[in-house]
Amino acid sequence: MSTITLISGSTMGSSEYVAEHMAEILENHGFSTEVLHGPSLDDLRLGGLWLVVTSTHGAGDLPENLQPLADTIAQEQPDLSNVTFGSVGIGSSEYDIFCGAIKSFEHLLKDRGAKRIGDRLEIDIQKYEIPEDPAEDWVKEWAKLL
Repeated sequence: MSTITLISGSTMGSSEYVAEHMAEILENHGFSTEVLHGPSLDDLRLGGLWLVVTSTHGAGDLPENLQPLADTIAQEQPDLSNVTFGSVGIGSSEYDIFCGAIKSFEHLLKDRGAKRIGDRLEIDIQKYEIPEDPAEDWVKEWAKLL
């Protein structure tokens, strides 16, 4: 079984906590994982299974630690057709652009040939005080699709 690479983008740390929690759950279900917070493109295998977890910053923007990866993908345009991925966004429905960061990052990955597995999870911090709770339920179901 291949390793699931969890990629987190976070401003205040919530996405990092969610990614680490999801990695524990996946490992308990027999998967091998690696968690990378704000990785560069060189840190990633251009194939395999990625699980992207990111908060939204500002007006639908990626967090500062994930923006360089997005910029590199946009500039270098690597072939990501051997990447399958899951996606989790964390945001607040108080803002006009709810979970905009994960939507834009997903679009970037799909433009380079990556294929999403399952539905995107959008966690509203107005509804869930602890974002790990809905992420835990979602990742258990997502793992069944692998």
